[in-house]
This record gives sequence, structure tokens and C-alpha cells, in this order.
Amino acid sequence: MAGPIALEQATQWRAFRAVLRRDLYVTWRELPAFLAQVILQPLFLLFVFGKVLGSLGYTRNNYAHLLFPGLLALTAVLTAMQTLAFPLVAEFGWTKEIEDRLLAPMPTLFVAAEKVLFALLRSFVATLIMLPIGVLILGSIPWRWSGFPLFVAGLVLGALVGAGFGLLMGTLVQPQRINLLFSLVFTPLLFTGCSQYPWPSLDRLRWFQVVTAANPMTYVSESLRGALVPSVPHIQPWICLLVLAVAICVLMSVGVKGFYRRAID
Repeated sequence: MAGPIALEQATQWRAFRAVLRRDLYVTWRELPAFLAQVILQPLFLLFVFGKVLGSLGYTRNNYAHLLFPGLLALTAVLTAMQTLAFPLVAEFGWTKEIEDRLLAPMPTLFVAAEKVLFALLRSFVATLIMLPIGVLILGSIPWRWSGFPLFVAGLVLGALVGAGFGLLMGTLVQPQRINLLFSLVFTPLLFTGCSQYPWPSLDRLRWFQVVTAANPMTYVSESLRGALVPSVPHIQPWICLLVLAVAICVLMSVGVKGFYRRAID
């Protein structure tokens, strides 16, 4: 019995790798469009808030270094979310491409896992590209090799949070409402995720501090800020990692259930 089981598992993993390889190939062919989609907004936020306003004297000299980790967090979360949400809505809605994937010789869970892994890889690429862009725009970026483990952990968990949001939206939202929902989700996510300010600085706006604490992206921003600019007041890294782990478990659990439901339908 061990032989047939091992053969079946090998076949499943080959199918998984083949589907992932196809998605990566399509991304490579459409690389300029991908970069424009995920880099343009953080790039202009960094240029305007980090460079222009600083040059005009409207922000402090070190504000760009405070802002940069938050924009990395924004890029990681939004890239993973966009990678999953819109394609899933289309594949379940009108293109029906998901049916081909579900017919592949691998479990339904593998199909969802491939989507999540693909979102993570795109998120990593988009976020890492922001590093040389930051150097180009700002002249220098905050970087500490001693904070590299926390940076990697924050990046991975941030991408998983974005993938969880994308899986949730892509499986629970009707196709005709995805644009509306994304607009409603994107703006609060952007402005309550502490990408432009550290969370402890909101102690004078207690109600808003409570609101931002409910946004998982806050803990991505704060973990990356703790890794790159620890001199700035920030939430303790262990708290950030713990909250992100809980958020990922909740988002992925609900998202996978939605994926199974749509796959069966």
C-alpha cells in the first residue's frame, strides 16, 4: 500500500508545482503590468510624503525613515491581497478557470495553498523592489542587519495577512461587488494601518488608537518599524507577531471554508 500512496502524493506535488510554475510564468510575461499595479501607489506615497514634503519643510528630517517601513508593510499586505482577491472572483465568477485547477490531480486544499503561496511570492518581490526604489528616491533607507530576522518575520506574516484578506474577499464576495468592497476595504486599511505614523504616537487620540489596533496591518507596520528603526516608539515585536499569527489563523480558516464552499458549488 505504501507504493500507491507514495505515487499518489508525488503526482499531487507535481501538479502543485506545475500550477505554481504556470502562474509564475504568466507573471514574468506580464512583469511591467505587475510592477505598475503593486509599486505605483507606494512609490508615489514615498515620493510625496517622504521626499517632496520633507524638501518643502512640512515634515521633519527623519520622517521619511519613519514612513518607509510602513510603506513596505502596505506593499506586502496589498500585493498579496490583490493577487488573490480579484483573480479568485473572476475564476469563480465568469472565466471559470478555477474548474481546470480543481480537476488537476491534487486535493482542493492544494489549489487554495498554491494560490496563497503565489500571493506570498508576488508580495515578496514587490516589497523587496521597494528597497532600491527607496534608496533612489530618498538617497538612503533605514536598515539594520541585526533587525533582519524580525524584518523577514514581519514580511512573511504581512504577506500571509494580505493573502488571508484576499482569500476571504475572493471567495465570499459576489463578482459584481468586488470593486465596491475593495474600495471600502482599501481606504480604511491604508489610513488605519499605521503605515504613516507609529501606533504609540496616537495616545492623544485614544479612540483612533483603538481603531488602528483592530487593523492587522498595524502590526505589520510596527514589526517592520521595530526591525528597521527601533529608536522610534513602536509596539513590542512579540506582540506584533502574536497578533499577526492569530489574525492569519482566523482569516485563513474562514477563507479556506469559503474556498471549499465555492469549489463544491
